[in-house]
Amino acid sequence: MNARTGLGPTDPAAAPTAAGPTTAPCSSDHLPSQAGPSAAGPVTGAGAGRPAPARRRGLRRIAAVAMIAGPGLVAANAGNDAAGIATYASAGSQYTYGTLFFMVLVTVALVMVQEMAVRLGAHTGKGLGALIREQFSLRLTALAVGCLLLANTGLVVSEFAGIGAAFELLGIPKWAVVPPAAVLLWALVLFGSYRWAERIFLVMSLAFFSYPIAMVLGHPHWGEVGRNLAVPHMQPSSDFVLLAVALIGTTVSPYMQFYAAAGVVDRGAKPEDYRLIRADAVLGAVFACVISLTIIIATAAAIGGTGPLQSASEAARALEPVAGPGAELLFAFGLLGASALAGAVVPLSASYAIGEAAGVERSVSRRFRDAPLFLGVFTAQIALGAIVALTPVDVIQLLIGTQVLQGLISPIVLVYLLVLTNRRSLLGAAANGPRYRIAATAVVVGVALMSTVLLVQTVLGWFGLV
Repeated sequence: MNARTGLGPTDPAAAPTAAGPTTAPCSSDHLPSQAGPSAAGPVTGAGAGRPAPARRRGLRRIAAVAMIAGPGLVAANAGNDAAGIATYASAGSQYTYGTLFFMVLVTVALVMVQEMAVRLGAHTGKGLGALIREQFSLRLTALAVGCLLLANTGLVVSEFAGIGAAFELLGIPKWAVVPPAAVLLWALVLFGSYRWAERIFLVMSLAFFSYPIAMVLGHPHWGEVGRNLAVPHMQPSSDFVLLAVALIGTTVSPYMQFYAAAGVVDRGAKPEDYRLIRADAVLGAVFACVISLTIIIATAAAIGGTGPLQSASEAARALEPVAGPGAELLFAFGLLGASALAGAVVPLSASYAIGEAAGVERSVSRRFRDAPLFLGVFTAQIALGAIVALTPVDVIQLLIGTQVLQGLISPIVLVYLLVLTNRRSLLGAAANGPRYRIAATAVVVGVALMSTVLLVQTVLGWFGLV
């Protein structure tokens, strides 16, 4: 357990000292502190006036950014998973550039949401699940955890479906690869080095960097792209609302807030590290959304206006300007890496949240008998996700459907996040200011309204009224 979990933002032990750079050097398990030799002031003595100390300070700052970069990058790549790729590609194939302005709004929402999550972790030393347990009633805690578990279970199913779809593009049936993949991911987390596997999955998912290239080589109508990015464009049809909610769900996924806060705590962040933590969260969120925009534009340029996607091979066609006949192979490689990464990150985020809410041991380094709830929830999600993914379902519809579920649940989790970051009793001066509170409330209300419209349309559709 982190020794700092009992310290709030107003605790003297948690606050940075004003006496100067007295902070001890950070270990490899902790974030670099803002206070340190590089902040000690002008260099005096024999080294005065020499450029070397300035260069060393610059190198230390670069190293600090490199050390902190991780949770934001992992969350960004995990967000662009199988379900995310399918949703963004379907937006391009169905509405060409019509969803671009909506994605700009979603990008703003993701930046604010991720910033609030890491701010909670940095200033309280506790994950979102633990804070919900302490600040809300038992019933409200159970509601938050139940929503996250429901959303994550559906998402894990989609990740294994994505792994199966990647191999099916190569002519290998999913029943031959999904069970071994589930066992491998489970074993990596329980017995192996998850960090090592995480690096491999990140490298594999870099294949999706080809989407920005495909976007340019696909020669989209740049005038239309610019207009749709700048001018609000919404369609009143139920299909557009359904896809819009799916875009919210795949971009502002509930698990990302739990993962972001827990990742900050696990790395031993302090309040004085917040500036670097915030930079990582914001840059990670912007990076994820830029990639998603390029996926929409590349797909729109390649197959825009053809209607909803029917298969993974159709989504791969957007990469033909880059890979030509090898588009399916490139798409399969990236899809496998992104799905495997999210297949491990998503169930871990739920396990951490449930462990925090229950107040029990939660660590990948623990044995099963030491953390039965934490590792049991992880195991159950992996098993259920792999089993359901083996059923004869429409992969594309499954992937998009899970994102709709994420979009419906997102407002519930965002309300908890907003209430917590508004409380000065919890964050002190780091709580949301008046302007930020208004903007964050507008984000939560906007997401909730979209989800409500979808629910109303769905219910009316049951009675044949739409």
